[in-house]
Amino acid sequence: MKRISMKLVYIMTQKFIGREQELQTLEKLQHKDGFQMLVMYGRRRVGKSTLLQKFADGKRVIFYTAIRSGAQRNLELLSQRVLQVLAPELPNVTFPSYEELFTFIGQAAQKERLLFIIDELPYLVEQAPSLLSMMQKAIDNMWLSGQLFLILCGSSISFMENEVLGEKSPLFGRRTAQLALQPFAYWDAAKFVHAYTPEQKAICYGVTGGVAKYLALFDDQRPLDENLCDLFFDKAGYLYEEPENLLTQEYRNVTTYNAIIGAIASGRTKLTQIADLTHLEPSKIAHAVRNLCATGILSKECAITDERNKKKIRYHLADSMFRFWYRFVPDGIDAIGMGHGDIYYKHVVKPHLSDYMGEVFEEMCRAYTLRAGLTGQLPCLVTKVGKWWGTNPRTHEETDIDVVALDTAQKQAILGECKFRNEPIDKSVFEQLQQRNGLIDNRYRVIAFLLFSKTGFSDWIMANKRDASIYTITLEEMYNCCARNSPATRYSIMP
Repeated sequence: MKRISMKLVYIMTQKFIGREQELQTLEKLQHKDGFQMLVMYGRRRVGKSTLLQKFADGKRVIFYTAIRSGAQRNLELLSQRVLQVLAPELPNVTFPSYEELFTFIGQAAQKERLLFIIDELPYLVEQAPSLLSMMQKAIDNMWLSGQLFLILCGSSISFMENEVLGEKSPLFGRRTAQLALQPFAYWDAAKFVHAYTPEQKAICYGVTGGVAKYLALFDDQRPLDENLCDLFFDKAGYLYEEPENLLTQEYRNVTTYNAIIGAIASGRTKLTQIADLTHLEPSKIAHAVRNLCATGILSKECAITDERNKKKIRYHLADSMFRFWYRFVPDGIDAIGMGHGDIYYKHVVKPHLSDYMGEVFEEMCRAYTLRAGLTGQLPCLVTKVGKWWGTNPRTHEETDIDVVALDTAQKQAILGECKFRNEPIDKSVFEQLQQRNGLIDNRYRVIAFLLFSKTGFSDWIMANKRDASIYTITLEEMYNCCARNSPATRYSIMP
């Protein structure tokens, strides 16, 4: 655990990873004239505070992270931060009210560009419900005429969207930008564990979902199996109780949410199926599912080109850490409790990692396809990527297509198949994909096929891929191409 802790400290304090576009957005706002207000939000552990700390470095900044305490205590602590920056000669002074504190900040921002960051805003408003109204008054009466750059940040997505950005919010219409911070894409997540092989990098992404805090816990100088055992299958592991901790922070009735997530993890992807398994009221399930989707734990899926078909709507665990945890940890609770989580991992988890990674790999391939299609690596401009499932009218069997990439302007499509397994993709896999041509919306003409493989491809695929319009991409190439790709440097995966 000591080495993991040292790695975390190193990542968080010495090496800033990714977020180039987000930093560019922040810097542009910083250099714009006049009042600016950015609302930033995203799930817990995603790296919001780290990003803000990186951006704030070297700037004239009041950076306050709210705590879950009384309104007076937060006012005292915020007053200290304000005076440390603007009037260090006045120690141990507390402003009588937030109104006077905001006025003091506004006066300072009349003379210079001043960055004012409030992190964990929901904690502040929780004990001071009128705070947003006071902030609105400060903006309208003073801040708009100055050089203040205000950043409001929070982990409660529903609060930030409804209470800060929503139409009924006192701050509605005042923001000049908003940033919903997402987990890292697989290519950026790999930078946390650059010493690992492509397969190991993919597994790290697959069990963390690209969440910065979780990635920083992995020590790429240790075997991947040891990291996974220490983090998930040890009572002291950081991720052993993480889903429950997150649910407790977000929701009151954790039992209901836990039951719904467990049902979806077991394959019940429709609301009626969840109700049958959990015996919860449909209205309660619908409400909880909406909340889980808002926080990014769940997502609502529709078959691409068939989005209006309500019968095809299904829900799945969008958060890979939750998906991995609910797949493997519950059955190992007893073994972990006895201190034998490593044995459970070796005999129960590790043999099924490739199977678990199948869905994750599909998501990675869709992300790769969209990026490649937008930057000129594919034979059409891909603006939309998803998957398709339904009944094949020729075979009358349920089937799916892992990757469907659409050029919505030219009505062209590319179909893809993904295999996270040790055997090379052979002719039969391509023929099965080819037979699915015609299943998606007939307005789209299929012009190429993508084959994604963890390992490689058979001699037949390599010999015939040009004539058959097949693009072959290995897992290693998925990482290498994304590492090389930049606005000035493009790569080719032409068949």
